[in-house]
Amino acid sequence: MSLLKLNELYKTVILDHAQHPHHHGQLAEVPGVTLNNPSCGDVIQVQIEVQHQQINRIAFSGTGCTISQASASVMTDVLSQQTVTQAQQLIHDFSQLIMGKSLTTAAKHQLGDAAVLGTVAEFPTRIRCAMLAWHAAEQCLAEIGGTDNGSKS
Repeated sequence: MSLLKLNELYKTVILDHAQHPHHHGQLAEVPGVTLNNPSCGDVIQVQIEVQHQQINRIAFSGTGCTISQASASVMTDVLSQQTVTQAQQLIHDFSQLIMGKSLTTAAKHQLGDAAVLGTVAEFPTRIRCAMLAWHAAEQCLAEIGGTDNGSKS
């Protein structure tokens, strides 16, 4: 894919997710993790409900720059319905990508739209913005400890 097409795809994905975020809001009675990025003013809360070792529901709320909001939206799409282990691997892969490391084609495919955010690696000051929600999800999963939460069954 040419650099021009990749930049256009990046802009389209970022703007669409920032203007029309997926899984935005709060989940009643589901614990979450709130992180902030003081350099940009971003504040993101991520809530994850796990049932039978699978992410049943995921949501984010908060405010921030276009990149942090878009990245949070993309992340919720990527992690939704994944097992805890798969989600942890996807978070790791995204972290590697955003730091400028290369990933296999299969790993990029698993990241979906999040792979497009890899171009943020070219802008070191924006890496924190893109990673904020992913770090919150990682901490949320660690706090859950792979156990079911929010389950009524």
